[in-house]
Amino acid sequence: MSGPQSILILSDGIRGHVNQSRGVALWLARLSGAVTCELEVPRLSSPARFAALKIRARILAKGGKEAARSWLEHSGGSGLLGKAFQILEESKVAGRDVLCLSTGSSAAPYGLALARVIGARSATVMTPSVLGTEPFDFAIVPVHDVPGQAANIYPTLGAPNAIDGEKLAWESESLFTRYPPQSSQRWGVLVGGDDANYRISPGWVKDMIGQLADHAVGAKADLYVTTSRRTSSEAEQALVDLAERFPVFRMLFLASKDPENPVPGILGGCQAIFCTEDSVSMVSEAASAGFSVRILRVGKKAGLKRVLQVATSWLVGKGALPYRFLWGAPRFDVMLESFKTKGLATEAFGKEVNAVKAESPGNDVFNEARDAAAWIVREWERKEHGAR
Repeated sequence: MSGPQSILILSDGIRGHVNQSRGVALWLARLSGAVTCELEVPRLSSPARFAALKIRARILAKGGKEAARSWLEHSGGSGLLGKAFQILEESKVAGRDVLCLSTGSSAAPYGLALARVIGARSATVMTPSVLGTEPFDFAIVPVHDVPGQAANIYPTLGAPNAIDGEKLAWESESLFTRYPPQSSQRWGVLVGGDDANYRISPGWVKDMIGQLADHAVGAKADLYVTTSRRTSSEAEQALVDLAERFPVFRMLFLASKDPENPVPGILGGCQAIFCTEDSVSMVSEAASAGFSVRILRVGKKAGLKRVLQVATSWLVGKGALPYRFLWGAPRFDVMLESFKTKGLATEAFGKEVNAVKAESPGNDVFNEARDAAAWIVREWERKEHGAR
């Protein structure tokens, strides 16, 4: 089989990042028979982290094997190197048949350095700060990051993920055993949180999710609600208050209280999915499961940055600036419009809320992880033939 025979996932411990890497690895395993291992990158203190990832990591852009080894030694990565060599020895896989895969700026330098030292190939999901995409053999980058055109870049609409249609039914059965539904109509609600552009306030929760709960009462639908690690404690408390008022809340799963991921079970057992606009990963997961995701619009953070974003968006719309200058929330707006154009999303309250599902879970219409993995296998084979 062509493609990697062993995949080393460099994990930074962030659930969303690890999920993206696991999704690509899942499909690579199916396409090439690769075996996957996960290695945790070092947890550095803030000063050490800045020095390693923002300053010293620059040598990895052009440096070779010895520069990479030195960087690992000075960045807490010696243990990673030892584990990687042990995995190669036990699996009897040569370095050239290994892919070091990472997602996010914290894990990417370790993945690149490790690949350089053991003679493997490297892949990054998203554009790492400082390093960019150029040093990597493969870069899987969302279009809204404006990755440009290069032989090593695969552009995606959303985020790759580990949603597996074959397992969704099992996940939903497990979830519903713990949180039994009372209705044949079940709506999943995926709530994100605050970031540099968006804010989900207690007032927003009371108004928007309260309105959704009213619709659920009228439709006799059960609500299965989960939050993200970015959801503030105040917003979560507002959800708790709503759950006490509305018996249609069959499940309220707070990410701050439990590390388990209920999203696959929700996707496998619900007939409609509502998701806040701030979460590219959750929108992508729902679309990968076959839904036309119902987008819940949230608050935008005010201030000078927001004014500049709107002004830039206006100039781009008028043709005075190219698209690559678009930034912040307006850039995500364009991405969501692309989802809507492809039938993968719709506005939550733009039409009657009625729990109609676009397609069955596990459809083949939208699967960024599968398509990115297939691209890696094709490029892997092409490079192998070119080296002969």
